Parts: sequence; structure tokens; C-alpha cells
Amino acid sequence: MLLFAGPTITLNPDPSKLPGGSTLQSLTNGIGGWALILSLVGLVIGAAAWALGAHSQNYHQSFIGRRAVLVCGLAALLIGAAPEIISFFYRTGTGVH
Repeated sequence: MLLFAGPTITLNPDPSKLPGGSTLQSLTNGIGGWALILSLVGLVIGAAAWALGAHSQNYHQSFIGRRAVLVCGLAALLIGAAPEIISFFYRTGTGVH
């Protein structure tokens, strides 16, 4: 039985080790901020469409508005949870032996 006895390979992710790492972090933070702002705008527009559709007995408009509210809320949830989700999978991956 032949076992692999090669060198141990490690990975220590650190954006500051490459040029432009801090710029990439700032860019990521800015994109996240814009995404949250767009989620807020979509949520307000969806809520308005939902209210107008419900008030005017327009089922289709009410459904579209409700869906927009749910999608924008879910998008904001995922944007906020994204760093922890990525960290969870990274930690889980480093635990594999």
C-alpha cells in the first residue's frame, strides 16, 4: 500500500500581501454599499407597487410589488451575511483532513 507522504501545503489568505489588496477591499466595500442602496430603492418601489396594486384591486401589480419587496429583502440579507457565509465555508474547508 503506497501512501502519499509529500510536503504539507498551506494557505493563508491575506489581501495585503499583494499590491492593490487594500484597493480591492475598498472596492468590495463600495460595491456592497451600492448594492444595499439599490436594495433599499427596490424595496421602496416594490412596496409602493404592492400598495397601489392592492388598493386598485390589481392582482398582477400587487404580486409584482410583493415579489420585489421579498427579493430586495433577501438581497440585503445575503449582502449582510456574505462575509460570514464565506468565512463559514472557508473554516469548514480548512477543517477537512
